[in-house]
This record gives sequence, structure tokens and C-alpha cells, in this order.
Amino acid sequence: MSKLPKAHKFIDLSDYGRPFARVIAASLKQTSFTPVHVTIAFIISGLIGVVCIVYGYFWAAAFFLIFKSILDAADGELARLKQTPSYTGRFLDSVADIILNAIILIAVWWISDAYLWMTVLAFIGIQLQGTLYNYYYVILRSQFEGDTTSRIFENKTPIALAGEKQSHVNVLFKLYKSLYGNFDKAIYALDTNASRGKITPNWLMTSISTFGLGFQLLLIAIFLVMGWKEFIIPFFIMYSLMIFVFIGIRKVFYGR
Repeated sequence: MSKLPKAHKFIDLSDYGRPFARVIAASLKQTSFTPVHVTIAFIISGLIGVVCIVYGYFWAAAFFLIFKSILDAADGELARLKQTPSYTGRFLDSVADIILNAIILIAVWWISDAYLWMTVLAFIGIQLQGTLYNYYYVILRSQFEGDTTSRIFENKTPIALAGEKQSHVNVLFKLYKSLYGNFDKAIYALDTNASRGKITPNWLMTSISTFGLGFQLLLIAIFLVMGWKEFIIPFFIMYSLMIFVFIGIRKVFYGR
């Protein structure tokens, strides 16, 4: 089951792992493994990738970062196959992602000559990139009645779905808001009327999908194996300028 109706899909460059994720999810459908178990697995994969970065095993690091990205898609696929959507899984996934992003960049800072303040800027840039991509993507899904577990505005604690505890949702939602709240506010301030504009075209969504976490991890993996570790942090700082380019294009040509 896709997050978007077939007629409105775009080429998502950050979602290259989806075919492998579907295979993993299908193999786990009849087992006792839950989507949360898969989320825990991607956390472990990401942490192994971090250790490999620190010790200079860059090919192994690339493998585990990309595998993390695949598992990141597999938990959602498994939830759809088992028909067990949950806010627990949705918020745990997001909280794990942002913490792993910070740890990965710290590992890159550790092995490179980048300054700590540059690492902080790169982290902020990466999160703003991902927030813009998710913002436009959730709006698109809401316009076409696609998957609705994610919401455009995460302002209120959702009511737990069948099979999950409200206490878990409450705790994870608070963590989510504390970690993502300022990034959400910043992107919303930059493009307040995005949900009232014209439908974002496929070509622009494909371009913005380079801000997706899967593509970001792929770029980090490529930079590592190519011996370009010194350029990872500066690249993400500079690429963050494209946030304003993409928002400008949407406002000028597809805004209200």
C-alpha cells in the first residue's frame, strides 16, 4: 500500500530503498515481528554505521547507513501490510531519526577537520531540509487522501490507535515536539500558505526529495567511500540554501 494514489506518485529520490523494504516487510508479515522491532533494527544499524565511521571503515559505514535507510522504510511497509498503523511507531521513527542524524554528524566531525559550529549548522540545515520535504509531502498526501498517519500540523497529542497505549503516544509525542517543534515552526513561517496553494508538481517534489533522509544518508555514504569526508559538513551547509530556492519556486509559480 502506497502513501499516495498511483496517479499522483512522483519519483522520490530519497526512497530508493523501498523495493528492498517491501521484500523485508513481506518476509516478516506472518511472523511475530512488529514495525517497532524493525525501527529498533534501523537504530542498531545506524549506530553500527557510526562506529564504522569513527574507526575508518567507510565501506562498512556506507552499507549500514544505507541499510538503516532501507529498514526506515520497512517499518512503515510492515505496518501497512499488517494493517497496524500506530502513532507510537510514527513518533518513535522520527525521534530515532533526529537523534541518529546528530550522532552521525558528530562522528563525521570527529574524523574531519570541520569546526563544531559548522557541524551544528549542518545539523540544523539537514533537519530543515528534511522538514521542508516532509511538509510538502504530507500536504500532497492530504490533498489526495493518501496515507494520513502523519499530519500537516503536529500540534495536539493524537488519540492512540487500536493496539497501542495512549501513555506511549503521549511520551513520544512530547519528545517529537521538543525535537522537531522549532524546525516545523521555521519551515511553516517560510511557507505559511503551502497547503492552500496549487498542487506541487511531480518535478518539483522529485527535486525536493533530495532533502529526504534516505538521500542524505546516501550522499554521506558516497562522500565517505570516495574519501571526501572533509566535504560532508560544508556540503550540507551550502545545500541548505536550496531550501529558499525551492520555497521561492513554489511561491512564485504554484502559490496563492
